[in-house]
Amino acid sequence: MNEAKFSDRLAALRRKKGVSARDMSLSLGQNPGYINHIENKQTLPSLPGFFNICGYLDITPQQFFDSDNANPRLIAKSVDNEK
Repeated sequence: MNEAKFSDRLAALRRKKGVSARDMSLSLGQNPGYINHIENKQTLPSLPGFFNICGYLDITPQQFFDSDNANPRLIAKSVDNEK
């Protein structure tokens, strides 16, 4: 996955969660423009930052990179309910 696809995937998952980039940034303890800078391809998160983003989105890093999966949170909840 290249930087542009990473940014697009983050934006899509954030919108699915129904939060603004600003609210997500602040919830992660970052400056208000943190997520916006990532989505606008100005920067990439650090590895710990990426893990925090995945945690916030309630998905695993593997699910983040599975771009064929449009709704990883729903699938994760379904799998957890089957256990």
